[in-house]
Amino acid sequence: MTMQDPVWAYLKDRDLTLGPPPHKSDALRHWTLTRDAQGVAWAVLDKQGASANTLSQEVLEEFALILDRIDERAPKALVIRSAKREGFLAGADIAEFRGVIDEAAIRSRIEAAHAVVDRLAALTLPTVAVMHGYAIGGGLEIALACTQRIAVEGTRFGFPEVQIGLHPGLGGTARFTHTCDPIKAMGFMLTGKTIHDRQARAMGLVDAVVPERHVQAAVNAAVAGSLSQARQSLVDRAKDSAPARHIAARQMRAEAEQQAPSAHYLAPYALIDLWEEHGGDLDAMKRAEIASFARLMLTDTAQNLIRVFFLRQQLKDLAGETAQPIRHVHVIGAGAMGGDIAAWCAWKGLRTSLSDVKPEPIGGALARAAKLYEKIAHGDRLKLRDALDRLIPDPDGLGIAQADLVIEAAPEKAELKRKLYAEVEPRMKPDAILATNTSSIPLPELREGLARPERLVGIHFFNPVSRLDLVEVIAHEELAPEVEAAARAFVGRIGKLPAPARNAPGFIVNRILTPYLAEALILMDEGLAPETIDRAATDFGMPMGPLELADQVGLEVALDVAAMLKRELGWPLPDAPQWLADKVAAGDKGRKTGKGIYVWRDGKPVKAKAEPPDPELADRLILPMVNTAVAVLREKVSDDADVIDAAMIFGTGFAPFRGGPIHYAKERGVEEVVAALRALEERHGARFAPDTGWDALR
Repeated sequence: MTMQDPVWAYLKDRDLTLGPPPHKSDALRHWTLTRDAQGVAWAVLDKQGASANTLSQEVLEEFALILDRIDERAPKALVIRSAKREGFLAGADIAEFRGVIDEAAIRSRIEAAHAVVDRLAALTLPTVAVMHGYAIGGGLEIALACTQRIAVEGTRFGFPEVQIGLHPGLGGTARFTHTCDPIKAMGFMLTGKTIHDRQARAMGLVDAVVPERHVQAAVNAAVAGSLSQARQSLVDRAKDSAPARHIAARQMRAEAEQQAPSAHYLAPYALIDLWEEHGGDLDAMKRAEIASFARLMLTDTAQNLIRVFFLRQQLKDLAGETAQPIRHVHVIGAGAMGGDIAAWCAWKGLRTSLSDVKPEPIGGALARAAKLYEKIAHGDRLKLRDALDRLIPDPDGLGIAQADLVIEAAPEKAELKRKLYAEVEPRMKPDAILATNTSSIPLPELREGLARPERLVGIHFFNPVSRLDLVEVIAHEELAPEVEAAARAFVGRIGKLPAPARNAPGFIVNRILTPYLAEALILMDEGLAPETIDRAATDFGMPMGPLELADQVGLEVALDVAAMLKRELGWPLPDAPQWLADKVAAGDKGRKTGKGIYVWRDGKPVKAKAEPPDPELADRLILPMVNTAVAVLREKVSDDADVIDAAMIFGTGFAPFRGGPIHYAKERGVEEVVAALRALEERHGARFAPDTGWDALR
C-alpha cells in the first residue's frame, strides 16, 4: 500500500468550519473532525497511545459527540477514515471485557454502543467508510452502518469474533445478512476468516476498491451519488425467508459441528440460532444479538479464548526489536521442514537461499513453495512472483557467506549436525547467527567444537510452518544476549510468535507433548483401537488425536524424540512397542509415506468409526501433558506459566477454549488434578506420579 502522511495529505488544508467544541467537555482526544471546501465532513480516528484503532468505550463516546456535531452543522456528507498506517479499525477493546461477571452490565454497555451505531445508520446524509489495511470486527460493523464503503487496494476484512467465543455484537449480524447474500455472510462470520478486497467487492461488502491515490475521486463519486452501491438481489432476499433460513441453518450446524463441536464452542450455534429465528427482521435481529452476545461473554469458553487472544499478544511483544536486523537467511536442508522454513522467510520479504546435499530436495522445496504461494497470494501474481524471486536455489551453499542468519534443518542426529557446523561456521560472516531447528537435542551437545558458540541459538519451527505460528527460541548459558534478541526479532519479523525457552531436553513443546503421544501408543499396545484413542482426545477438545498427530509429525521423529527424552530425563516409560519400530523400519512413517498408524488418502487418515471412549481415557492422555507442563515450569525451562500455555496452544493446538494446560489444571482444581494423577499412578504405574512442582501451584 502506498500511504501518505498519517493524517493524509489531502486533509491537511481543510478548514475547520465545523468549529471548535461548544463545551470543553466535548473535546475530542482520539478523533479529528474537519470539513473540506465541498462541505464534506471527515472524521479521522487516531486512537492515542495505541498502535491500532480499537472501539474502546471512550472512542465510541467521542464518536457520539461527532454525530452530535454532524446533526448541528449538517455537512454535505460524512467520511470516516483512520490515521493509522496499518489499518482502518479493529474490533472492540477486548481488555475491557476480561473477567466480566455481570450480564446486565454487559447488555447495558452493548445497548449504548448499538445506539451510537444506529445513529450513524440513521443519518440522512451520505456516509462513507474509507478502509485500508484491515477492517475487522467492530470496525467492519461501523462501516456496514454507512451508506457506502470504499476499500483501498490490499484491505482485508473479517469478523473474527467466533475465535474468541463470541459473534458480532454491534449490529453486524443483522446488517451484514441484510447487505449481502445472507448465506455467504453467515459463512463468513461462522469461520472467522479474513477475506481480501476483491472477495469483499464480489460479495457486495464494499462498493469500490481503489488505489490510495484515487480515494478522493471515489469519495467524490459516493457523495455525488454516482458510485454504484452494492445491494441485495431478489435471490439474496429470498434466502432470508423463514423456510430458506430453516433449511440453511440445519446445514450450517452440521458443518459447524465438524470444525467447532457444540459441546465446547457455543458461539457458532448461537449465531445460527440468531439468524434462523430473526434473520428476516433487521431490528429484531439487532435486539436479539445484544442478549445473545451478553450471554456468550460470560461463558468459560469466551473468557478462556479471550485469554488466548492476550497470550498471542504477549508472545508478539516478546519479539521486540534488535540493532542487528536479519536481511538474508540461508537454510541448510531442503526437506519438509527446511524447505518450508525457507519458503516462509522468502514470502515474508527476506532474501533466502536454500541448500542441500542433493539438488532433488531443493527442486521439491521450490515446487511446494510455488504451491503455497498460489494459495496465500489470493491472485496477486506480482506478490507471488516476488516471493519466488527471493527464494534462491543454492546447491553449492554460496549464500552462507552472505547470510545474516544460517538455519540448519538437518535430520535429528547430533553428530551429523556438528559435522555440518564444522563445515559451515568458517564460511559464515563473523557477526552472522547460526541457528538450529532441532526439536529436542540439547544445545550444549550441539555447540561442541564451535569457534563461536555464543552465536548458536535454537530457532525451532513447527510443522506445517505456514500454519503453526509458534517458534521456540532456545537459549543456552553461553548464548550472547544480542543473539537471542536478534533471534526473537527475526521470529516476529516473519510473522511468527517467539516462545523463549532455556535449554533442556525437548524444550517446552516436545517435552510436554511426548508423554501424550507415548500414552496413546501404550493404549494401542493394550488393544484399544486408534480411532477410540483419538476420539478421547478430540472429545476433550484437541484439534486431532495423538495418533493422527504422530502420523503427521512422522513416526520415526516421534520415536527418536521419545527415546531421547526417556534417556536424558530418566522417564519411567516402557520401551516403544516392537510393532511401531517394525513400521518405521518398513518405511511406514505416517502421512508423508501414505501409511503409518493410519492409511492416508488425499492428505487425510482413513479411520473406522470410533467407539465411545472410557471416561478415564481422556485423563490418561491429557494429565501426563499437564503434569509435564508443571515440571517445565518448576525446572524454569520457562519460568512463565503463560508462555508455557501459549506454546502448547499455538504449537500443538492444545484445546484453546481451555486456556492452556496449566490454566486448565487451575480451573479444574489443583487438588483434583493431583488426586487424579495419584489414582492413575496406582493403576498404571510411576509415569503418572505427580510432579513436585504442584506444591507451588496450590
